[in-house]
Amino acid sequence: MSETILLIMHQASSNPGRVGAMLAAKGYRLEACRVPLGDRLPESLDDYAGAVIYGGPMSANDDDSLAFIAEELAWLEVPLRENKPFLGLCLGGQLLARFLGAAVTAHEAGMHEIGYYPVRATAAGRGWYPDEQWFYHWHGEGFDVPACAELLATGQFFPNQAFRYGRAHAIQFHPEITGEMMLRWSRGPVHRMVMPGAKPTESHVRDHALHDAGITRWLDRFLDDWLEAPLAQAAE
Repeated sequence: MSETILLIMHQASSNPGRVGAMLAAKGYRLEACRVPLGDRLPESLDDYAGAVIYGGPMSANDDDSLAFIAEELAWLEVPLRENKPFLGLCLGGQLLARFLGAAVTAHEAGMHEIGYYPVRATAAGRGWYPDEQWFYHWHGEGFDVPACAELLATGQFFPNQAFRYGRAHAIQFHPEITGEMMLRWSRGPVHRMVMPGAKPTESHVRDHALHDAGITRWLDRFLDDWLEAPLAQAAE
């Protein structure tokens, strides 16, 4: 079994956050790949235990104007063909939806999810998600669920919050966000805080204190299930 997880990020300032920290704590080596900055995607995941595509300010529909979006979209054939664990976070999940034939669109009423919002497990998702957990969001577009996939979690403004296709998972929210990342995001683009549905910066800080411990516990279990077993147990 390979000990390396491929982390695909989209900006020089991007970091793998809590997902990366937890994977490293479980014994995995992390390999960053920033396609917009010239890094090459591997032709196979034979040397990897899994892959994660993170979010970014661009759209999953920008494949006609951003070459790296088109490249990542086409590359998703690799983890699916090889049946390797894949996790798409926000933009990454939207790319998976598009690859599988579903649409990624803005909310019909212009709503955004910026801040903490509740996510609820579907009947099919109860093995993966709690009945309700508040997660950090930062998006104005959402994915439809591909016909071949299984909806695992739902929300209020964007009803499709997580789906699974084999060993590939798409998540609309940001469980990787740490407190430091939340403060940087929420105190940056102030104009986004007045968009319909967006929450003011002070609520981001308050809700982080309320919900972050629960997110941490959930993510620890989720990553183990996603990878089937922690590296230490798999080696026993």
